[in-house]
Amino acid sequence: MEVDEAAAPLAAARPAPAGATLGVEEEFHLVDPVSYRLTRSPALAEAVLRGEVGPHLHAEITTTQLESATGICTGLADLRAELVTTRAEAAGAAARAGVRILAASTHPFDSWHDQDITPAPRYQAMVDRWAGLALQQDICGCHVHVGVPDIDTAVAVMDRARPYLPVLLAMTGSSPFHDGVDTGHDSYRTMWWSRWPTTGPPEYLGSADRFREVVAGLVTSGVIADASHLYWDLRPSSHLPTLEFRLADVCTEVDDVVLHAALVRSLVRTLARRAERGEPCPQPRPELLRAARWRAARHGLDGQLFDVLQNELVPARTAVRRLLTELREDLVDHDEWSTVVELVERLFERGTSSSRQRRTWLSTGDWRQVAARIVREGTALES
Repeated sequence: MEVDEAAAPLAAARPAPAGATLGVEEEFHLVDPVSYRLTRSPALAEAVLRGEVGPHLHAEITTTQLESATGICTGLADLRAELVTTRAEAAGAAARAGVRILAASTHPFDSWHDQDITPAPRYQAMVDRWAGLALQQDICGCHVHVGVPDIDTAVAVMDRARPYLPVLLAMTGSSPFHDGVDTGHDSYRTMWWSRWPTTGPPEYLGSADRFREVVAGLVTSGVIADASHLYWDLRPSSHLPTLEFRLADVCTEVDDVVLHAALVRSLVRTLARRAERGEPCPQPRPELLRAARWRAARHGLDGQLFDVLQNELVPARTAVRRLLTELREDLVDHDEWSTVVELVERLFERGTSSSRQRRTWLSTGDWRQVAARIVREGTALES
């Protein structure tokens, strides 16, 4: 769950062309180093809240979670180095507290019953507002901030990005299990998160003024306190010059985080240019966008995805290659094409984290080994 303070390292960004900068926030579960069960760490949460742990770390809604945030990055190598740094910082802080970080969106076998709310006014206010939804927040996410020059650009890109969100989601699944059950989904986090009243793909807005009107109405309704509680799959940041993509599961492998962020930023650059040229904005029905989102959460890269622009089902890898085709010119122009293609091929070869978790479960029948593999892969850091 996004927290205002989490993106503070990004706040120094000045207005620049769309996509000039990017940064990533990652949320992790905290687990016992032997049993790999969810482990409450109130002392760590309090130390993070006091700013005593590390410059990139932030508290989360529960004491079984920890969040990290990179600084402002301009290139993919820069971003990867930052991610290695922030994960190492999170792993080190966790180790000093006697726990380890688990880089996946759901814990394979424990549940929200095994966690406590972090003692901070913001989180108590969330419980007061959303009741059981906040108390049952046992999922983690990965958020990518991409720099935009103004709110008008943010809304124009947001409107145009909606059809591409399902394929981006399909590439990041890491939550096949929930409460010790195989949910049949690559990203069950997406379904669990969908219970909240302000999640999912935003509807077409058309202008910054319309965006402000919607936010004002939601505040008046009482469903949110302010724009920082919009939990759409992407949204203009309430306090930074960025467009924030919030749809992804936590990527267990650092390479997959870099790939997701690279595609997101290239999409922002590409769509901003289309908006500048005055090209028409596709407006697929919200029902179709939700259907495409569900298929991506259900099947990941192992089935067919729904292309809302072509109104057809296509193999997931075909959908990924269609996205690459649309972004190729931009990626080549920014000397990122070969890196992105290599990362895509690696992902195709090993599968999503969800696929790997299922293979471990089917071969061992041991939940502990599933969790241990996630911990091992998520902290195998190389600069």
